[in-house]
Amino acid sequence: MKIVVLDGYTENPGDISWAPLEALGAVTVYDRTAYEESPLIAERIGDAEVIVINKTPISKATMDKCPNLKAIAVLATGYNVVDYEYARTKNIPVMNVPVYGTDNVSQFAIGLLLEACSHIGDHDRSVHAGEWASNPDWCYWHHPMIEVSGKTAGIIGLGRIGVNTAKVLRALNVRVIASDAHESDAGRAVAEYVSLDELLAQSDFIFLHCPLFPATEGIINAANIAKMKDGVILINNSRGPLVVEADLAAALASGKVACAALDVVSTEPIKADNPLLHAPNCIITPHISWATKEARERIMKTTADNVRSFIEGKPENVVN
Repeated sequence: MKIVVLDGYTENPGDISWAPLEALGAVTVYDRTAYEESPLIAERIGDAEVIVINKTPISKATMDKCPNLKAIAVLATGYNVVDYEYARTKNIPVMNVPVYGTDNVSQFAIGLLLEACSHIGDHDRSVHAGEWASNPDWCYWHHPMIEVSGKTAGIIGLGRIGVNTAKVLRALNVRVIASDAHESDAGRAVAEYVSLDELLAQSDFIFLHCPLFPATEGIINAANIAKMKDGVILINNSRGPLVVEADLAAALASGKVACAALDVVSTEPIKADNPLLHAPNCIITPHISWATKEARERIMKTTADNVRSFIEGKPENVVN
């Protein structure tokens, strides 16, 4: 079995092993290939039967140029970079990793909230720059310090990650409300379900934990921001296109939104003209909520299991 990994660096920059895949066939690993349509993609696939990708796009044209391709394994939950409908017509299963980072993403979401409320990174940098050593007072702060306890958090999307985040928030003495098209017993155990408008009006903190669907794309827009409390804090480590970035930048500039803490943006890597780069009180990290070593090891194991299941004729985690 010939297996080609097209963009393996973010999954494995060198701190974990490709051995689970290498046990299944002859493996060629490329750190990076392309994040846009390119002839290089088909060239590197060549006569491989299985390809493993993260964000390298696999289009109809690429599949047509690679007649030996039999399966596509995605090193992630999202698989929109693959023309999976066309892959189905060619009997090419597209397999993803449905669960691997629930705890990590929740951990990062809470970390973003605490950074927005306590500004730890900013104050650490100021101390190392000499500001405390030369300060006439025994302490100082650059931003209002916000106590999390006693506030209301609204979670848009109360699936596995949303439920996990709600559990942590409740431990911090935060009231949790949620809006989701599909209510669950697990959700009811940790949050009060309300309408989206109620959530927007009542929340001091808003977390986005929903998938990107036509109904959720641009859900944070000027009209919905206007329904929020003045001084709300927005946390998004789900999907960048959930936010209309120009509208959020304007709300940050006006102070309507006190702070946004984001691990995702609409186009990644972020473009230099993204309005949020110049918006005040906007924390942006480079899509790393998922990236702990433990989570990446789970991705590796599940991906290898997916490839093994294909080889054995019973492919698992097939999305098409």
